Amino acid sequence: MGAQVRPPSGALAGYLGAARWPCGGPPWREPGAACGVPAMAWLALLGVLPSVLRVGSGSPEPESLLRPAPQSCPYRCVCAADLLSCAGLGLRDVPAPLPTPAADLDLSHNALQRLRPGWLAPLARLRALRLGHNELGALGRGAFTNASGLRLLDLSSNALRALGRHDLDGLGALEVLLLFNNRLTHLDQRAFHGLGALSRLYLGRNELASFSFAHLHGLGATHLRTLDLSANRLGRVPVPALAALPAFLKNGLYLHNNPLPCDCRLYHLLRRWHQRGLSAVRDFAREYVCLAFQVPESRVRFFDHSRVFENCSAAQARGLERPEQQLRVQLGRPLTLRCNASAPATRTVWVSPQQELLRAPGSRDGSIAVLADGSLAISDVQPRHEGVFVCLATGPRLHHNQTHEYNVSVRFPHPEPEAFSTGFTTLLGCAAGLGLVLLYLFAPPCPGCRRSSRRCRCRRRRRRPRSPVQELRAPPSALGSPPPSRKASAHKHVVFLEPGGRGLSGRVRLAVAEDFDLYNPVGLRFQAGSGSTSSTGSGDLVMT
Repeated sequence: MGAQVRPPSGALAGYLGAARWPCGGPPWREPGAACGVPAMAWLALLGVLPSVLRVGSGSPEPESLLRPAPQSCPYRCVCAADLLSCAGLGLRDVPAPLPTPAADLDLSHNALQRLRPGWLAPLARLRALRLGHNELGALGRGAFTNASGLRLLDLSSNALRALGRHDLDGLGALEVLLLFNNRLTHLDQRAFHGLGALSRLYLGRNELASFSFAHLHGLGATHLRTLDLSANRLGRVPVPALAALPAFLKNGLYLHNNPLPCDCRLYHLLRRWHQRGLSAVRDFAREYVCLAFQVPESRVRFFDHSRVFENCSAAQARGLERPEQQLRVQLGRPLTLRCNASAPATRTVWVSPQQELLRAPGSRDGSIAVLADGSLAISDVQPRHEGVFVCLATGPRLHHNQTHEYNVSVRFPHPEPEAFSTGFTTLLGCAAGLGLVLLYLFAPPCPGCRRSSRRCRCRRRRRRPRSPVQELRAPPSALGSPPPSRKASAHKHVVFLEPGGRGLSGRVRLAVAEDFDLYNPVGLRFQAGSGSTSSTGSGDLVMT
């Protein structure tokens, strides 16, 4: 048996395994059977080959050729495209070096205690930085000087106690800042002065006892939409400064779970916000509490214990908020809104109902234009333009967040009336009925009517009355049925018959009452004498 060839190891094995062998594979796969070549010949070849590779024309060794490029991803971190995650590794310092393509860096759930100045310099593409759930006690100046493109910064659940004036320098493009669940007790008056694009600021679950609503600690209200101050220690809240905030910020101002004072003006202000449906108050209505007696045990809910505020007069809250101007515009009509500031403004911006910031020349879709004098013009009002437009004017003689609000409602034009509508038919019927009534009242009711000054008298042909004798001489059939045109008067006395004597030979004696109706003799009752009844019509009548 031939000697068994042991396969090479390391980079040489990979190099030889990738070569094209004449019989379909390296000899160590089928020892001694490689196209009839003895195993010893293969051993000699394998022994000479490394020296040949080294002696060649200065080419590197196979191991150096096959060595992989050094990894730029930090140890134990995960790199995927532009994402770099080093979360939950118990790191006490930021790993280095950081890969330059990273746009989203996650260092949360570690034990970081400090950030070196300029540590973000290699990350020019960084857009999101997550540093939550660490042990950062302070930031320091220069911690974010190289993060000019950062959009999201998460510093939640750390041990920060204060924010200095320059701690957040270099974050001019920041839009979301998470600072909740720290130990913040102090904010510099201009801690947020460089965050001009910030739209959401979360400061909940800290230990803040006061907040400057008038200046927002250097933060402009132009872009700000959410300000979370819930679960702090705010005991003094300037009510006029709250009322002066723009409408879009009031809708995102969270003040619940704070020991607010049971102030009448604050109560009426929050109640009005609740009635207007502002989500920050409506969604957390049961968590708005105040201290009735300046002790923690005297907490009452604003909207559940109205008896505490039963002595508060609505006049105390009058004038706190400038009422929004109501405008009703027909669909398709032009509209111009003017920013009526109390003093000339050097800069005017508008906020649309869709929370779009409107500067000159106007909106993104081109339907709204901002003029040179700061006015807002809509050439063709559509349903999407319905809502609250807010004007923010700034200037040296103006408050930085002085606002003017317009509540625009769009009404649709009435449809064209039909040619013959139901209402017109009803009106025509009423007119015809009225005409008939007037005709009946004032037209002659009969021909030959004489008109006098007061009433109309009509001539009637008077019939000649028939005598009772003629009536009695009528046929018997006529006596049995009364004339249809005359009726017996209800108040006439009954005609009675006196008992006649026996010697009248069938003659009838009648006794007629004083007011006997001569025109209605039907009621007469006849009593014959001893003669037959057939002689009634032949005898003479005797009246007494």
